[in-house]
Amino acid sequence: MEEFEIRKIRSPQGPKKLIREREEYFRLMDQGFSSREACRIVGINIRTGKRWRNGWNRTKWNKGAPPAPRTVPPPGESRYLREDERIYIADRVREKASIREIAREMGRAPSTISREIRRNRHPTGGQYRPHAAQARADARRPRPKPSKIGQNPELRAYIQEHLHKRWSPEQIVQSLRRTFPERAEMHVCHETIYQALYVQGRGELRRELTRALRTGRAMRKPRRLAQQRQPRYSTPMVMISERPAEADDRAVPGHWEGDCIIGKNGSSAIGTLVERTTRYVMLVHLPTDRSAERMRDALLDTVATLPAHLKRSLTWDQGSEMGRHHEFSVAADMPVYFCDPASPWQRGSNENTNGLLRQYFPKGTDLSVHTRDQLDAVAAELNARPRKTLDWETPAERLAMLLAATS
Repeated sequence: MEEFEIRKIRSPQGPKKLIREREEYFRLMDQGFSSREACRIVGINIRTGKRWRNGWNRTKWNKGAPPAPRTVPPPGESRYLREDERIYIADRVREKASIREIAREMGRAPSTISREIRRNRHPTGGQYRPHAAQARADARRPRPKPSKIGQNPELRAYIQEHLHKRWSPEQIVQSLRRTFPERAEMHVCHETIYQALYVQGRGELRRELTRALRTGRAMRKPRRLAQQRQPRYSTPMVMISERPAEADDRAVPGHWEGDCIIGKNGSSAIGTLVERTTRYVMLVHLPTDRSAERMRDALLDTVATLPAHLKRSLTWDQGSEMGRHHEFSVAADMPVYFCDPASPWQRGSNENTNGLLRQYFPKGTDLSVHTRDQLDAVAAELNARPRKTLDWETPAERLAMLLAATS
């Protein structure tokens, strides 16, 4: 490494321009030199070194003067801390501020501040020096970093040996932890093994070992890219966001919510339909299975008795049983809308009703034993219950009232 030379022209440059001097100063500090000695070698004032080491702080020319207002660094777009944020942290740490207080002032998570101080403080003295912390963070950031597998021949040999035995990466990882419990250098995660096999340019493991994996693929197959997902149904779905606004406030009857309750081992089911305004329940008989064809035909039979003004829409989740939704929609003249994935609250009335139905059809029982007449009897009993949300009227009474008003 070339020896540092003090500038011959010592004209003032300002703190932002002393780049080489600052780097040399912190290199000497890391080697164990005192701040005074490092300042003498580099050729800077002792106060300059102190500012570099501890951050900029108000000079107390008058001890009785009121404290200068503190400026909190503006939040940045990056998740990484900037140099001005590290200077602010150093000033507040020196003032004995708590971690949570600093985090709240900066708009950062307390764990971010705690981790920053723990990782980047001086290794021997323990003081947090912002510019030295910035230098350490910059030194750690370059990529790519050397891999554990590439640096450790023993680890590489162990993984290759067990891949030849057709062990999965996850099995190898667990075996490493049990075989070498006290040796952290022999512990990796299964993703590290996959990257050593698949990522080009690494070469930690031989590419032909991919044949020993259960998939046998020579390249990874992404499964979570939206543009590569297979469509749920052959006919495009119409999402709930496109449902008429009149269905949301429940003022207009005729908008239904649908779902299935599943029986023992998933081999039997009963379809459920709930009208949003009256909470009127209709049960769909599925005696054999809940295939898309069977569900289409059963739904058509169930809604066939409804007048046209009570068939405004049907909202369902994205279950496979609605694969023939377009055919049902055309035959029944009733549009079908689909909820977003994992959003059962978008069919709240139906989810509540399914809970009530479990009194009659407990989980873990065979639902195919119930006849059409039994399902009608259960639906009639539910529709005759007074409901708090209907001002203690029953769904049957509310529906009869609406039908009478319409006629």
